[in-house]
Amino acid sequence: MAFDAFLLILVMLVVGMLAKHSGMFADNAAEVLNRFVLYICLPAAVLRFASRLSFDASLLGLVAVPWIVLLLSILLVHAAARVFRFSEAERAVLLLCVPLGNTSFLGYPLIQAMLGDDALPYAVVYDQFGSFLILSTWGLWVLARYGGEAKPSLQSIGLKMLKFPPFIALVIALTVMPAEPPASIDAILKRLADALLPVVAMAVGLQVKLALPRRELAPLATGLVYKLLLMPAIVWLLLPVLGLSGSMAQSAVLETAMPPMITAGALAISHRLAPNLAAAFIGYGIVLSLISLPLWHRLLT
Repeated sequence: MAFDAFLLILVMLVVGMLAKHSGMFADNAAEVLNRFVLYICLPAAVLRFASRLSFDASLLGLVAVPWIVLLLSILLVHAAARVFRFSEAERAVLLLCVPLGNTSFLGYPLIQAMLGDDALPYAVVYDQFGSFLILSTWGLWVLARYGGEAKPSLQSIGLKMLKFPPFIALVIALTVMPAEPPASIDAILKRLADALLPVVAMAVGLQVKLALPRRELAPLATGLVYKLLLMPAIVWLLLPVLGLSGSMAQSAVLETAMPPMITAGALAISHRLAPNLAAAFIGYGIVLSLISLPLWHRLLT
């Protein structure tokens, strides 16, 4: 399953790149695909998975991990941006893509494949109470701050979050959505959620450029080192402090080590925030994670 997920992403990235050079799609095809994912596929996935969550105090350490990663990412990205003089758009891409990993549509199958079915609930908790909420709050702030004409206020961020389709789906999932919906509803949600991975990978492929301008190589290298190596290493060192052990600890490190979230990169592209850098960050991140994730798994087990 894990190999199939990686293979599907790589295939759709290549298809998207070929389609871009062939002229088969309109110039705004990537933007249309991104909107389809944001308004249809991602909410369907949230409705399907979040409604099945059960939460207790023993998971607090696990929930804290993605938020710790967020705080460290903010500090390290701002420090690197000052040293290397990144542009505002380049800084925004790193602020989005370093703390946010592909913890669901790659994380779920990879955690299941590497650690077994018993570890899958930990991946869901990390993703829904960490990555998803960070995307719905911090991600929206970054997009408004760097992608808008005016600096956002707390009121404007709150309104955007309340109107953000995946956030609306999360509220519904945690309140009125039954844990086991009717089979027909569940089947529809599953088909829509399954479309997320290939559609977003296709959209990124339509935007990706393997040859970046020289000035964007520094933010790309910095972000990939932070995302794939430094952040999981810090989490690994913090495991005793957070009281995490066993498959919960392994899940925390491996979820942190996942490649950048495709949705975060797609949102950066749709807001015209260094789109070439964002697409390259996703593409190179996925390819390099084929090496880094097995290494982390070997270290943990």
